[in-house]
Amino acid sequence: MSGFVFKQFKVAQTRSAMKVSTDGILLGAWADLTTSQRLLDIGTGTGLLALMCKQRKPTMQVNAVEIDANACADAQQNFTNSPWPDIKLMQKAIQQVTTTAEFDVVISNPPYFNASLKGQDLARNTARHTDNLSFSELITAFKHLSHQNAFLNVILPCPEAQLFIAQAQLQGLYLVRHCLVQTTATKAPSRSLMCFAYQMQECELTSLTIHGQGAQYSDEYIALCKDFYLKM
Repeated sequence: MSGFVFKQFKVAQTRSAMKVSTDGILLGAWADLTTSQRLLDIGTGTGLLALMCKQRKPTMQVNAVEIDANACADAQQNFTNSPWPDIKLMQKAIQQVTTTAEFDVVISNPPYFNASLKGQDLARNTARHTDNLSFSELITAFKHLSHQNAFLNVILPCPEAQLFIAQAQLQGLYLVRHCLVQTTATKAPSRSLMCFAYQMQECELTSLTIHGQGAQYSDEYIALCKDFYLKM
């Protein structure tokens, strides 16, 4: 697919290794932006998460960082052609990013393959594998760029999510929201939507089923994502 059309913006993805996915749409719709005035999207790819968050809260200052030049080209095109061309894009590794104004919310659909076999596509390997951005490095970057009342939102497959939770705890972060996502009611959860904070509080645990009867989207998935999908 060369592009993806949403209700308020389009996503060109001819150059990006990682295309628009249900994971990204889930995270962009689920992340809590209530207290956010400054948001950072780490590993923006096509710019999907930055665009979704900006649509949800147009007054928010949105920054995006991406290491891959081809993905940056797509993201910049998508930002420029959107209703929010003021989204700021940085082409660099997150480990090299500094800021004078700390972020309220950080969001990321991070690479998560640790030991799996790699393909021939180097850009796709970078986007999918943790070699260039480990869980520990992502959490360290969040702590370096945010303040004590900030939140970190990520989505990961459930096994990797447990590794991420453990790493976050080692670095003094606490899981405060956790949504277990299953594709259908008869299948085990396959994805974890997670929000971490500096302050300990009781974790809000919820669940979400994407598909109801047949191939139709469930009512709860429609309620979460209806502001974005063109035909929903």
